[in-house]
Amino acid sequence: MPAKLPAPESSDTKAQRTRTRILNAAAQVLSVKGYAGTRLTDIADQAELRAPAIYYYFKSREDLIEEVMFCGISDLRTYLQDALDALPPDTAPMDRIMTAVESHLRHELELSDYARASIRNSGQIPVHLKTRQKKEEAAYDRIWRGLMKDAAAEGQIRDDLNPPLAQALVLGALNWTAEWWHPRRGSVETMVSNAQVFVKHSLSPVPKKQRTTRRR
Repeated sequence: MPAKLPAPESSDTKAQRTRTRILNAAAQVLSVKGYAGTRLTDIADQAELRAPAIYYYFKSREDLIEEVMFCGISDLRTYLQDALDALPPDTAPMDRIMTAVESHLRHELELSDYARASIRNSGQIPVHLKTRQKKEEAAYDRIWRGLMKDAAAEGQIRDDLNPPLAQALVLGALNWTAEWWHPRRGSVETMVSNAQVFVKHSLSPVPKKQRTTRRR
């Protein structure tokens, strides 16, 4: 089951718990139906509330969706940073990129309706709702840019690649997975391992062929 926002502490009020329930419901609906298809009645049904009750916690449908989109990319960034921080200090740059690939896919496909909603709807959300989301996307991009820069500095990126463009292609492929992946096509573990092989062989330098001398 996809993870939801952390359960409020016992000291939190009933209102806070209800707000979290609404957000979790909105993330689930948005991840499936998209921005245009998400309606407050659907969210209310998922949260087991009456639709008018949502306005007590959020001024509008747009405010609710904006919060979900922000949480999605913010949680994705935090999950990646935690995964990288857990690695040994001497981990090779390419291995750190492999960890980032796994973090992205696992969070997107398995752990979070929020991440899936944010990734799938990023291009559908009106510009005026993207301010916080864009800041988090930029922070996430900076982490990946650092990974690519370190790998290039260590000679682990092929020299005929433009690292920023290669990064954009990798993230584009990882993001698009949310649009077509289904458990019937393979487990998350299978997706992760295939993506890691694909990305590693796409980025890594091509080994120089050993010259052979003909014997006469």
